[in-house]
Amino acid sequence: MDPLILGTIIKIVLVLAIVSALAGFGTYLERKVLAYMQRRIGPAHVGPFGLLQIVADGIKLLTKEDIIPQNANRFIFMIAPAVTAATAFIALSAVPLFPTFTIPEYFPLVGGAIVPSTISDISIGILFLLGVMGSGLYGPLLAGMAQANKWGILGSARTAVQFLSYEVITGLSLLAPIMLVGSLSLIDFNNTQIGGVGSWIIWQQPVAFVLFLIAGFAETNRTPFDLLEHEAEIVSGYATEYSGMRWGMFFIGEYANMITISLMASIIFVGGYAPLGFIPGWIAILLKVTFFFFLMLWVRASWPHVRPDQLMWFCWKVLMPIAVINVVITGIVVMI
Repeated sequence: MDPLILGTIIKIVLVLAIVSALAGFGTYLERKVLAYMQRRIGPAHVGPFGLLQIVADGIKLLTKEDIIPQNANRFIFMIAPAVTAATAFIALSAVPLFPTFTIPEYFPLVGGAIVPSTISDISIGILFLLGVMGSGLYGPLLAGMAQANKWGILGSARTAVQFLSYEVITGLSLLAPIMLVGSLSLIDFNNTQIGGVGSWIIWQQPVAFVLFLIAGFAETNRTPFDLLEHEAEIVSGYATEYSGMRWGMFFIGEYANMITISLMASIIFVGGYAPLGFIPGWIAILLKVTFFFFLMLWVRASWPHVRPDQLMWFCWKVLMPIAVINVVITGIVVMI
């Protein structure tokens, strides 16, 4: 077998297994963090420190009845969760998740082959990521429209308005760093910041960093921008009629997207895999991703929800002008 194909298959299996496990652990971590911040205990009875609650929840989802509403469009209703989960994992194929390594010579057929850091070494990795993550909006959009439920329809409408607006902010926030680096490859972004903390792009583009984080919260449907399924207003929005593993696939996709956004913020703005002092690069990236993931949980515990009109006003009248001004100033500086 071609070493490149073998390496790609191995990395795909690893990403699916590890990210799925981390998504499950993320639900436990979120419940524990929220409980601590709200002076509660959180999961504590199933296993040590409640860790086996993840297993219990998985068994519950796998064994629950998969209900399809009578008036729903069955085909679209069934595939919508798969769209959300699939696009979340496909996006990770362009992110450098592994160190570039060489297969030892003593392995038959593939010995000496160099395996790259990404599943697919795409020179336009950022553009690919934005495109695939943007395609993920069709999951909740189709789910809400297919279930013949007014709460689902409202969730779909909010999906279209929110995601289409904040996709623009995400793209504009990344345009300025792209102008500085001169590449769309995440590997080039990582290599540009290899010189240490002083070479991090966040120091040159603090405005773009803040804009990207805000847009990342909207992209991943996190508080305060979780209008798609706001329980107090639209029950559970696009996920109202879902049960069992189909319901679980939405959340696997959501947590996988949180990991992707955390990785993008780490690689584009804060040095990526570059060593952090005496801390090796692979530990440094884990610490950075953990921080951004924790930040999403922290914001959920601290900030209230916003209304749809407030969200749109904030996007088009505040963030959009700031993003455009930042791109113009960056362009002038680059030309000078």
